[in-house]
Amino acid sequence: MLLLITARARLIRFVAVGFVACVGSLFLNVSAGAQSPTAPARMSRKSHTASKVNRNARVRAINAEEMQDLLKRDGSHPLLVNYWATWCDPCRDEFPDLVKIDKQYRAKGLDFIAITLDDLTDINTAVPKFLREMKAKMPVYLLNVADPEPAINLVDREWSGALPATFLYNSKGEVVYRHFGRVQTEELRAAIEKVMSAK
Repeated sequence: MLLLITARARLIRFVAVGFVACVGSLFLNVSAGAQSPTAPARMSRKSHTASKVNRNARVRAINAEEMQDLLKRDGSHPLLVNYWATWCDPCRDEFPDLVKIDKQYRAKGLDFIAITLDDLTDINTAVPKFLREMKAKMPVYLLNVADPEPAINLVDREWSGALPATFLYNSKGEVVYRHFGRVQTEELRAAIEKVMSAK
């Protein structure tokens, strides 16, 4: 049966698993006293380090190879990456905190990119609309692949693909922090402070 699964079927299964994980994470966060949800919430390697305001909230589609290039470090800056989607409630809930983190640390040398797993049809509609509402300035990409599993494995073999997922890389490109589910802001800030002081 596995041999008969099409790329489309795998994508549908991935989205379904991500949705279930998002809903489960939301219920866990609510029961743990998490903040209530707030308002709704792919490029060349050089351009993702720019601190330019994302005024037009443009989102570029990237494939798995381009995504892998974005994750490479040249020894100059650490990199924070958040994988999310507009249909994922915990993703939307944590996004304002990530916007604040970007604002605080970008000027200090932290690169931050957000990679959405929304459908390609949302690249000019739901995704930029959400980014404008969030006043997001970080570069944003949409992972456009027929089968997301190989791309997920490129990021981290322990990651199931559930959203949100956050990874912090040091300037050498090594993962120094990972979190699956809604990020714990103070924990993430501590990890950023540590990696920034070590660069």
